Amino acid sequence: MKKLLHAHHPFRIFLVSALLTIGLGAWTVYNKGLEALWLFVVLVLLEVTFSFDNAVINSRILARMSKFWQTMFLTVGIITAVFVVRFILPIVIVMLSSQHDFINVLHMALHQPAAYSATLHSAAPIINAFGGTFLLMIGISYFMDRNKDLYWLERIEKMMSRFGRYEVFKVFVMLLVAMGLYATADPAHREAILAASVLGTLVHLALELFGDYFSARQSHARVLTGMAAFASFVYLDILDASFSLDGVIGAFAITNDVILIIAGLGAGALWVRSLTVYLTRTNKLAKYRYLEHGAHWAILALGVVMLVKLYHVDPPEWFVGSIGLIFIATAIGSSVLEKTYADHRKKRSIAQKIKTRLIGR
Repeated sequence: MKKLLHAHHPFRIFLVSALLTIGLGAWTVYNKGLEALWLFVVLVLLEVTFSFDNAVINSRILARMSKFWQTMFLTVGIITAVFVVRFILPIVIVMLSSQHDFINVLHMALHQPAAYSATLHSAAPIINAFGGTFLLMIGISYFMDRNKDLYWLERIEKMMSRFGRYEVFKVFVMLLVAMGLYATADPAHREAILAASVLGTLVHLALELFGDYFSARQSHARVLTGMAAFASFVYLDILDASFSLDGVIGAFAITNDVILIIAGLGAGALWVRSLTVYLTRTNKLAKYRYLEHGAHWAILALGVVMLVKLYHVDPPEWFVGSIGLIFIATAIGSSVLEKTYADHRKKRSIAQKIKTRLIGR
């Protein structure tokens, strides 16, 4: 029993998410019937598969934040993730794209879900351009880090890290992407796509500058506090939004019931937060040395998928969600195999030394 109550035990970490998910499932059955329960489960799985790699990145950043800011991420952050990102933000996007006021859009979302879904889908090019660009910036920034000394896909990652010596190279690449989208995407959304892709680049650069400025003041600190931790907190919330908006649009392909979507994606967000805590407390990133690499490759792939959607190519949701899981599972497998091989070589080396000593005697 004491082992189950240990702070690092999965039972304790995932207990709250499990209880809240059961509660939301029971509410779904009571208010919307047994058929809605299956849709609820599908939405939970959709959110978890879309955001699994997000949890890996979150855990790396969260591990450096103070206990206070970790708690803020897991309390205030979950309110932001469920209500602001998955409910309020899509309403704001529909407001901007349809030129309706907040009350009208809210009424549309609750009482005219089909019209709300159609309007949100019409704003998909802006969402995909912003989200795809922002996610590409995250992946490119990680792999173009010239201070990296660990590589998973060695040839590709080493080549990318060499470009890290040029500070403006990633900006140059993303501006080329923005101009390429402007020149080739649907002419009806050309200006909006250009503005959204440039904004995605600028937001990432602003967050980097914000974080670097305050982190530099705590360069010798193992734990980030104050404004440096706040910068990381904001970064995590925007990263969560980039992952979630595509999932919100995908959710409307499953159901037009906005409340059911919030319940399902909200429960999924709880599991992603719990997974983040689990990875942070158990230090799985150190155990699986390529896990972070796999997550960033998944982020790059998801960013590319979001940009490809601008050309009216819509991969099925199961395929998009599986990309991240495949990269992460492969990275974990590579980590385990390499550790097993290293342990085997170490044992052989020790055995050889013992044998040499015995022969010498």
